[in-house]
Amino acid sequence: MESVVKTDDPLDISNFSLESLPKRELTSTEKWMKYLGFGLGIGVFLTIYYLPTPASLTISGQTVLALFALALIWWVTEPFPTYLTSLIVMVLLVLLDGWDEKHVMGVFGYDVIWLNLTSFVLSAGLISSGVAKRAALYMIGRFGDTAWGVLASFMIMHTILAAMIPSPVARVAMLLPLMMMSATIYGSTRDKPNNFAKILFLQNIHGVNGATTAFLTGANAHILAIVMITSMIGEQVYYSDWLFASFPVAFLGLLISWYIGPHLFKLRPEERLPQLSGGVKRVKEELDKLGPIQSKEKRALTIFLVVIVLWATDRLHLPLLGYEISASLTALIGAILMLLPKIGIIDWAKTNIPWHLLLFSAGAYACGFALTETRAAQWAVGELFDLVGLRPGLNFWIVYSAVIALNMFSHLFFTSKTMRTMIFIPFVITMAQKLGYNPLSLALPAAFTISWVVGLPISGKPNVLLFGTGQFSSIDCARYGILMTLIATILLIIAGFTWFAFLGITPAFWQ
Repeated sequence: MESVVKTDDPLDISNFSLESLPKRELTSTEKWMKYLGFGLGIGVFLTIYYLPTPASLTISGQTVLALFALALIWWVTEPFPTYLTSLIVMVLLVLLDGWDEKHVMGVFGYDVIWLNLTSFVLSAGLISSGVAKRAALYMIGRFGDTAWGVLASFMIMHTILAAMIPSPVARVAMLLPLMMMSATIYGSTRDKPNNFAKILFLQNIHGVNGATTAFLTGANAHILAIVMITSMIGEQVYYSDWLFASFPVAFLGLLISWYIGPHLFKLRPEERLPQLSGGVKRVKEELDKLGPIQSKEKRALTIFLVVIVLWATDRLHLPLLGYEISASLTALIGAILMLLPKIGIIDWAKTNIPWHLLLFSAGAYACGFALTETRAAQWAVGELFDLVGLRPGLNFWIVYSAVIALNMFSHLFFTSKTMRTMIFIPFVITMAQKLGYNPLSLALPAAFTISWVVGLPISGKPNVLLFGTGQFSSIDCARYGILMTLIATILLIIAGFTWFAFLGITPAFWQ
């Protein structure tokens, strides 16, 4: 990685790169969690593994439950990197007869893994071509003359990029220099952040996570949720199903956030206009340096247009073409086009695929599917139902509202979207089946809550990255984030009665 040389120029964009931020040190609590988590994970595993096997649970199911508990504790406390924990658990699944080797190793061949892999190739092409940087500079240069315009620009950029780049962290890292530059233009510094910077960075937390939830390919956890829904229910959920249902709710949430931020943290009159002379002009100069749109940018846009059109029209493939092009196959086609000599944008060496994330995901999928295949998840939910006395006949809308609220606020306690998906989606599906509801009517709206992780700085990796800029405090984040989580919960509950019912996802309450 090239070193970043800082200059005295307050608007030199190189001063605001990700590498220029101070590295975050682990707190004493986090260091202790590593040590305690190692022993706790082993202790919980041995306890569950050696308990007498209940009559309604198989030995394999008990083994999978024990390994899932071990993985969950280690993923949270991180005595080992998360990808290493995944690999350890995959080996133990086989050696302890939790799930057979063919299926455990076969997880790497699942279409969801291929979708993850090829999506990162597409992302690399978009970034390498310069399209993303050009679009971001244009938005700030065009609308950066007022605070409201800057805030709206970042919300729009997050929405556009979420459709193309499956990694929220990558999107934040790409836009971070422009966030810091915009804060500087409006009078904020790292030592003395003002309310504009506070609002800007908090809204970018919501922007990146809220826009993510609008698209099936916005996060790997969304794909895992749909795979679980498809495998457990046997009903296919298309990219377009997710888009048409979730996008309007996500966009409305972003619009409300854009309006609320400057009212929650009052902007002083001087913070509503640029404070640094020539600031917006400097952004336009950065755009001018890029010159006319290049051939590779045009090719990148064309490839992405093809991919997005195929994703959005997936329901029409069979009647029009006679066969279906899945989301994974579409992404693979796009990746091939990105890598083709002369036609494409990048070569393999520049794809920067985060293999550690794919390895972590593979272990998470193996645990999730093993819980389903051995019916361990169904057994655990059944035991919970017996414990609390849940029975068929409960009003659907009471259960629906409780599911949305529980899944939405769970991000305050579970910092991994993948873990929340693995825990809650099978639970929601099994609960719906036992209560006699259509499982999709609860599971799909619950999946829409996965990426609403705006409550705390530790609730998501983009949050941690933005918190590291020092432009807002933990209290600021909690104050803004919990309010937006509550608003998002209300929006999804109202959508269940209205928009989702119109689409046929939830039952029509008026009938």
